[in-house]
Amino acid sequence: MANRDIRLTLWSGNNFTGRRIVFRRGGVAVRDLGAFRFNNVLSSFRLRNIVQSSQVTLVLFSRINFQGSFRVFRGSQNVANLSNFNFNNVTSSFILVGRDLTNAQIAQIQSSGRPPQDVLVIRQ
Repeated sequence: MANRDIRLTLWSGNNFTGRRIVFRRGGVAVRDLGAFRFNNVLSSFRLRNIVQSSQVTLVLFSRINFQGSFRVFRGSQNVANLSNFNFNNVTSSFILVGRDLTNAQIAQIQSSGRPPQDVLVIRQ
């Protein structure tokens, strides 16, 4: 399963500093980052698929339950400052999967409030 090869590390500070949360498996949907006391504090992250670097999608949402504005990151990457994407300290929920989510799939998630079926859902 592709999701087991996913790694995501979130930081509260720019340039991978501050408080950190690590996800060592993909297929995760966090409805409310308040569950980790991390609501509206995300400033940088590292995203990896350790087997197929292009097969990972992270969608950050500005409101809980996959609502509000969003930013999509596809493929393994390091983002040292979410201010560069006008998304610093605004993330309230996210979806992480070990494949490429299409824009249509993301729109469906946002309109329904339901993540893909094959992911672990974390609620507050």
